[in-house]
Amino acid sequence: MSAPLLELRGVRKRFAARQGLFGGTASVRAVDGVSLAIAPRESFAVVGESGCGKTTLGRLALALEAPSEGQVLFEGQDLAALSGARLRRVRRSLQVIFQDPYASLNPRMTVERIIAEPWDIHGLHKSPAERARRLDKLLDDCGIARGLRARHPHELSGGQRQRVGIARALALEPKLVVADEPVSALDLSVQAQILNLLKDLQAEHQLAYLFISHDFSVVRHLCTRIAVMYLGRIVETADSESLLRDPQHPYTEALLSAVPVPDPEAERLRRRVILSGDVPSPLRPPPGCRFHPRCRYAVAACRTEDPALAEAKPAHLAACPVLPFRARPSEAALTAPGH
Repeated sequence: MSAPLLELRGVRKRFAARQGLFGGTASVRAVDGVSLAIAPRESFAVVGESGCGKTTLGRLALALEAPSEGQVLFEGQDLAALSGARLRRVRRSLQVIFQDPYASLNPRMTVERIIAEPWDIHGLHKSPAERARRLDKLLDDCGIARGLRARHPHELSGGQRQRVGIARALALEPKLVVADEPVSALDLSVQAQILNLLKDLQAEHQLAYLFISHDFSVVRHLCTRIAVMYLGRIVETADSESLLRDPQHPYTEALLSAVPVPDPEAERLRRRVILSGDVPSPLRPPPGCRFHPRCRYAVAACRTEDPALAEAKPAHLAACPVLPFRARPSEAALTAPGH
């Protein structure tokens, strides 16, 4: 197995938050003890509900945030220990595709200037002929008509704007691209086009992806491994096929049950898992397993034991106090007459 391209070791990120008008400050645990590794040319997805810490995790991977604890290593280098020119050199290999293709593009710049801006920032000045050749290649690779090079973002459709954002991310020939919900703001038909484009670009440019999403139907098309995140922690991780076929954590089971199935008969017959309550506040996470207030399988141990990731199946990790979780009676069964 090759050395990881990106590795997070016990990473925590806390933010100070005020409590009330006259209260003191408390610590929001946005990312709380996350460890993961992404290999070169791998597609790795982080999936979870809004507010679970996915975007903060992506910002830590890009060195846009410094971890409160732990290490973020890129090709063995601790990003927190780099600064100035050394960090700028590493950042050429770390690029990002943002969620909102309109907000992430400078409205005063043309498509040509937006895509070429990274070359100017990093001092990679080319001759006019070489610059034009590389720009045309990026436009062609990303499915952008060359006639759009003089247009501004407001003159483009949402899909065209996202293609420009992708071309800008590829301008510096990165090794890792963090894609933060890159298709969630697009129509379904355009989503499929962009996902196919990302898959083709990965093969052509030998890219690794850290793909952040809340939608399993999106990541199953692109990613080879998936980590499920809940309230700042990874609660399950495995290769895509194993996790989607046989989830080993109750939260993953609930998320998968919410994914629509195109077959009406299969949709009617399958079991739906409805989560009760809301996601607890990261200011005051519950004791024990953080998911237990919403888990229909919860038992007494779940309220006291804070589970770490453990092997539920070969190469399939889950953070559940009592595995396998489906062997336990549900709380509804425990409180039914006769129990």
